Amino acid sequence: MSVMKNRAVLRWLVPVTAGVAVIGGGAAVGTFAAGADPALPPRSAAQLLEDLRTSRLDGLSGTVVQRADLGLPPIAALAGQATGNDLAGLVSGTHTLRVWYGGEDRQRLALVDTLGEQDILRNGRDVWTWNSRENTATHRKLPADAPERATVPATPADAADRALEAIDPTTAVTVGRTATVAGRDAYELVLTPRDKVSLVHQVRIALDAKEHVPLRLQVLADGQDEPAFQVAFTQVDFRTPEADQFRFNPPPGVKVTEATEGERPGPAGKRFEKKDAEKPDVRTVGTGWTTVVVAKIGDAATGGGAKPGADAPDAQMLAGVLGDLPKVSGDWGSGRLLSGKLFSVLLTDDGRVIAGLVAPERLYEAAKG
Repeated sequence: MSVMKNRAVLRWLVPVTAGVAVIGGGAAVGTFAAGADPALPPRSAAQLLEDLRTSRLDGLSGTVVQRADLGLPPIAALAGQATGNDLAGLVSGTHTLRVWYGGEDRQRLALVDTLGEQDILRNGRDVWTWNSRENTATHRKLPADAPERATVPATPADAADRALEAIDPTTAVTVGRTATVAGRDAYELVLTPRDKVSLVHQVRIALDAKEHVPLRLQVLADGQDEPAFQVAFTQVDFRTPEADQFRFNPPPGVKVTEATEGERPGPAGKRFEKKDAEKPDVRTVGTGWTTVVVAKIGDAATGGGAKPGADAPDAQMLAGVLGDLPKVSGDWGSGRLLSGKLFSVLLTDDGRVIAGLVAPERLYEAAKG
């Protein structure tokens, strides 16, 4: 598996040259890293990107710790409870996950906390989710043309894969200091938005010096010295896990739900139907790191009531949580605002969700349109 397989970032790669190169005529590629500890042979940003492009990963297992200090109110964790999805709570606090990767069609993730464990496993076309606290499981058979990856992104490689898609003329790419992550030497790529309106100051990706796989990703908010978000291996083994790691053996008494065609797997014991008629009307405003997404999804977004057919207790709890957000208004209308260190989300009373890695003022401008 190539970490950067079929990614838009490949358009911006250039042949390795000495000194400073330019990606796509706009994204600056930084100079060589030198004098950092641990001591590693100097590599340019273009060389590190090429290392990523050509890397091959047959398997790994390890422990990942994710820390999020986004400056969000407790609503983030409450929203996860309202939807019954423990994984939604990853947007706040510190979480420990165990991960196993045995190829494009064999993956496993386990979110472990003091009260239990929630697993997602993919073995070929079979996808299982399991919740130990409720002892419930959901099984889904993927279609033959299913995407290669179907599990929840949770590793530094998953996060870096998405961050690297941002490399275009709006992004400066440089080399940071070398580092030691999970006991392994690593180089550091630094992505910096050129548009200072973005709340993101930098994205830092630590790459294993030998395997060229991301070991850590940090996102720094504007004006902050400590990462607002970090996902990093604390232990990693690049040997392919045994096949047994990807087989789900239902424990005694487990309640198994079979997901039917047209449904996507949700939290263990819950199912979400995918209906084209319910897809929101989405458009974007701006480009690059300051892109604002505007989606029309109906009055339910602001707590104005559940949609017909929704699970009533969950919808009512989620509506109550959203109703606790601060009210805002202006010449664009009125609604409620969720804001943190890295992003802002505006839920308007006319049923729009407007979000971006920008300050609320930019959302208000988009709301006028």
